[in-house]
Amino acid sequence: MDRFRMIFQYFQSNSESVMNGICGLLALASIKMYTCFDFSCPCLPRYNMAYGLGIMFVPPVALFFCGLILNRQSLVMLEEWKRPQGHRKKDLAVIRYMCSSIMQRAMVAPVIWIVVALLDGKCLICAFSSSVDPEKFVGFANASLVQVQQLLAKVPCKDDELMRNNTSCKAVSRYLRCWSQALGWSILLIFIVAAFLARWLRPCFNQATLLQARHWSNYIDIEQKIFEETCCEHSRLFAHKCILHFFESMRQEIKLHSFSLPREEEGVEREDDLLRGIRHQDQVNKLLNMWYYEKPPLDVSQATQRHLLGRERSPLPWADSPSTRSKFPQHTDV
Repeated sequence: MDRFRMIFQYFQSNSESVMNGICGLLALASIKMYTCFDFSCPCLPRYNMAYGLGIMFVPPVALFFCGLILNRQSLVMLEEWKRPQGHRKKDLAVIRYMCSSIMQRAMVAPVIWIVVALLDGKCLICAFSSSVDPEKFVGFANASLVQVQQLLAKVPCKDDELMRNNTSCKAVSRYLRCWSQALGWSILLIFIVAAFLARWLRPCFNQATLLQARHWSNYIDIEQKIFEETCCEHSRLFAHKCILHFFESMRQEIKLHSFSLPREEEGVEREDDLLRGIRHQDQVNKLLNMWYYEKPPLDVSQATQRHLLGRERSPLPWADSPSTRSKFPQHTDV
């Protein structure tokens, strides 16, 4: 369990590892979606190319945008690029590094989809079956031009009656599948060689610039996370103080609306009442109505000194717990 906990904490603290994991999941999802997809070519001369090329290139575009959306650094890069300069200069090298890193991760899943589609061959056979030169195949010599176009359009449909015993159509299918697989392996080889060269030629360039760009891109990401966490913590403290001030001020509202408050016993002060004097259903309903229709303003600077002293003398039930004490430190200014 400790090992899994360490791995989980590592992925939580390292956003680059999280992005690599998301990139891998998108790549596996693209392969799974293609294998589960029911490919059905229309086998019509006017629609085969649109269907085949659409299946080959439309899902990769969607996967590319999904990669951009799921990558948190894309939003951080845009904010860094569009922010006003202020007292901090914009480093274009850092922005370029972040952009290249985002694009590389977003392109993995689309490229895998295209390579898998080419190795399978169905998309290319459906798209270009009508574009094959019929003179290269002997079986189409005695057919008219219209019949040739109809036969070529039905090449992807293996279950069609015209395709079962037509050796020329089967030859066209094998011919296009061969080209499709060759193209798929070529693209895969090009990307592998490019990754190899980028990996091994990197030491030949200025490493200091690369380290600086990587360091400051990580800094921008971490700075944004800490800012958001600090804002959330400030919001909790602000809401905590507003609600405490609201409950203190409701004592006067309850008196004005003639709600009965419990009588104080000798030796027990009003601030020691942990329920703040609200013990009846009507009182609770009135408080909830006031909270809904007349919420207190977002300004805790008007809290009276009496309220601060009362809170010190009469702590709330949750104020003594160690967990709450760590979440809501005793600040007087927000």
